[in-house]
Amino acid sequence: MADHQEASVTLPSTPASVPAARAHVGCVLAEWGLGEGEAADTVRLIVSELATNAVQHTRGESPTFTVDIKLDQEGRLEIGVTDSHPRRPRRLSAAAHQDNGRGLVIIGCLAAEAGGEVFVTPTADGGKTVWIALPWTVPVR
Repeated sequence: MADHQEASVTLPSTPASVPAARAHVGCVLAEWGLGEGEAADTVRLIVSELATNAVQHTRGESPTFTVDIKLDQEGRLEIGVTDSHPRRPRRLSAAAHQDNGRGLVIIGCLAAEAGGEVFVTPTADGGKTVWIALPWTVPVR
């Protein structure tokens, strides 16, 4: 395997882009030989949540979002979703009857369960990237 592998896609900040982001990540994982199993399902779910947040919480102030995927030689998989909105994500309180407000909680729990972490980095243009980093225990082809 090379020192690392990377892929990226930029999509419009519309609801239709959420399944497109998930599908893109699924294709990249499959191309890298990582596309099957529970770990890949977890990554696709996390990407869905991150992309949904990028669409819903930027309130039209970020016309696009970018999904970056990186896998290093040590087996660390990083997925980042970047938008140009300056507000950092925060956990919202969600009542039991609400349909939304749990995205960051879900992402944090899934990442922690897989031995990973969630972190946010600022971008040069004033936006931010929400990252998940996971140890990848599936053999890489």
